[in-house]
Amino acid sequence: MMTERLRPRMSLLLGGLAGLALLAGAALPLAPASAEEGGRRLPEAAMTARETAKDSAKDPAKDPAKSGSGLRTATFAGGCFWGVQGVFQHVKGVTNAVSGYAGGTRASARYDEVGTGRTGHAEAVQVTYDPAVVRYDELLQIFFSVALDPTEVNRQGPDTGPQYRSALFPADPEQAKVAKAYIAQLDEAKAFSKPIATKIEAGAFYPAEGYHQDYMTLHPTNSYIVANDAPKLRDLKALFPERANAQPVRVGRPPA
Repeated sequence: MMTERLRPRMSLLLGGLAGLALLAGAALPLAPASAEEGGRRLPEAAMTARETAKDSAKDPAKDPAKSGSGLRTATFAGGCFWGVQGVFQHVKGVTNAVSGYAGGTRASARYDEVGTGRTGHAEAVQVTYDPAVVRYDELLQIFFSVALDPTEVNRQGPDTGPQYRSALFPADPEQAKVAKAYIAQLDEAKAFSKPIATKIEAGAFYPAEGYHQDYMTLHPTNSYIVANDAPKLRDLKALFPERANAQPVRVGRPPA
């Protein structure tokens, strides 16, 4: 993902040098990344979402996030969406993970606008998952363990601005309850050296442009991916081998 230092306010078709690099899959220079906390398996959530999955299976009408097939959705913001998407695309039970924008004060979102940091949106990933295989609290455990440094405020690594904030956008009150409880649990256990900055927010989700989808899979040698996102995937496979798939679930393609 472009660093703030290199962002030319999208002055060309997709934004100057950085936009052209997106099209070509070329390597981008990196700003120095800050030291991050992460890469370790955090404790399981004391409050699980097991009852939510069971209840929604009995009565689909009770679950506003359901598509009628037993699947649920959850939205996570953790800095650049390339890496967050790449992590969740390799989690067993996830059937889709779409990069996009969540929250914000406008009823639409585009990369060039969100990149200004003035729309209120956060880069986010909407995950569709089967709760019979992986629960929401287990997705939270993976997210906080490998996908980001949740103590960072309005940044992740080399990317800065409110669009890179850490946030959760629950699909229903039960998800909000589980998320709030897990953050409190981690803070109480002092799982990180600083308080968790991740906020629980409301807001619609808007899928990102096509060139942002499956970016980590399509551009594995991009210098940003190699430096910032590939380690997250390695951590997923090392710390959660029982939950990691060897191959990603691509956007719009059903899992094999």
